[in-house]
Amino acid sequence: MSNLERDPVELLCPPDDATGPGVVVYGYREVPLGGPRAMPVRRTLPQRGRTTIGAWCFADHYGPDEVAETGGMVVPPHPHTGLQTVSWLFEGEIEHRDSTGSHELVRPGGVNLMTAGRGISHSEVSTPGTTRLHGVQLWVVLPDDARGIAPFFEHADTTPFRVGDATVRVFVGELANDGDVTDAAAAPVTVFTPLLGAQVDMPAGGTVELALDPAFEHGLLVDAGPVRVEVPGTDAATEVPWAQLAHLERGHERVRLRADADPVRVVLLGGVPFGQELVMWWNFIGRSHDEVVEFRRRWQSDVIARNDPDGPFGTVDGYDGDPLPAPELPTVRLKPRR
Repeated sequence: MSNLERDPVELLCPPDDATGPGVVVYGYREVPLGGPRAMPVRRTLPQRGRTTIGAWCFADHYGPDEVAETGGMVVPPHPHTGLQTVSWLFEGEIEHRDSTGSHELVRPGGVNLMTAGRGISHSEVSTPGTTRLHGVQLWVVLPDDARGIAPFFEHADTTPFRVGDATVRVFVGELANDGDVTDAAAAPVTVFTPLLGAQVDMPAGGTVELALDPAFEHGLLVDAGPVRVEVPGTDAATEVPWAQLAHLERGHERVRLRADADPVRVVLLGGVPFGQELVMWWNFIGRSHDEVVEFRRRWQSDVIARNDPDGPFGTVDGYDGDPLPAPELPTVRLKPRR
């Protein structure tokens, strides 16, 4: 998925070494995804005060949207550098095409993971048979030793398993080892830093206690709720409303989730705090202003002006339409956002 903001926020994100016992809840801002009727998404990462959770650096949450009203998802070919995109659906179906030649559908229970590396372009379009669209789009920043690799694409199906009252599907990385954990708690897709991405569903009145890797920080994005988040061994209990993101600093070995009168669905994200600076602008992740400027120049020259169809971003075959031009860069150098 692309960041389709006309004035994308520039971010230089310093390493985050904070540790603490509490749960911090972050809201979202609504961003139009584009298209004639501008399907809205709710963005919880990045934002002021929280730019990453582990190597997770971008989270868009959308739906359930009636495609007849919103027009669905229509994202033309656009570039990425220095990251992985993770597409995960609760309802609907999306067709993915990219410049490596990959062509894949993603449906609920399956994950599409695209590694941009040094450069890739792709499109995402909801299929004609999709009437409701509902899911999350996530980005993972690549560390220095992996961000220059050749791009590639992976698709995997996941297997649900029970923990307490919850049904869990792991779609990236691995859930911390516990007595209730099965082989399905590890996703067969490639990661370059220790990560976790999982869907957790509970019925009304349900409770689950999950083992956590204490080296990880974690986030809980609420798709259905609210959910009550409790840290065992403390008196902390925090109610997290729908569409908001709860953050737990590293050092916790377990977390307990409780549903009240309504069923709960959360997306659990985790990872070792990302220890490298990065600059995020539009659909590029780099390490400096000048690097991002060069990414944009190559995209505009090689793809939009089509001066070099064999450039690092390649071409997306099978998409009926033009690629997406990059917005104008800010008139000042990309700088930290506090």
